[in-house]
Amino acid sequence: MADAKLMIPWIKKWEGGWANDPDDNGGCTMSGITIGTYQHYYGSDKTCEDLQYLTDDEWLYMFKRGYWDRFKADYIENQSIAQLCVQMGWGSGPVTAIKRIQQCLGCKADGIVGPKTLAALNGDNKEEIFNRLWTMRKEWLIRISKIGNNKKYLKGWLRRLDSIKFEP
Repeated sequence: MADAKLMIPWIKKWEGGWANDPDDNGGCTMSGITIGTYQHYYGSDKTCEDLQYLTDDEWLYMFKRGYWDRFKADYIENQSIAQLCVQMGWGSGPVTAIKRIQQCLGCKADGIVGPKTLAALNGDNKEEIFNRLWTMRKEWLIRISKIGNNKKYLKGWLRRLDSIKFEP
């Protein structure tokens, strides 16, 4: 089974610290946590200034509850598949990512990881499942890079995706 602790260093490597790019639809972020996510968990009165002082415990709580657990990743048998799925949710929102994953795997796209989605993620040919999801994500990133000012992010998005490799 996949382990959230193995994904944390990967996210921390890519996310860095504070960012407030006016072209980023997510708004200000700290270690990859957007202001919207922070407000969802800690109150709508929280500001970008508050977010700058995000604690490790707050970060871990939001990562685990809002992303890892939403994908029921503890029940995904392959770490590479779990990390790819959670990364999609981390980068594009969990519900959107779950629906895209479900569509890619031929499941009902309801945005909720249930027994049928888990069964599809845990299918017999894990490398094939990983490759299908990886290719879908790459095509998705290329497509969304053509919206607004997203083109400037594409190279970084693809580098991040390329760093996720299948391991049995």
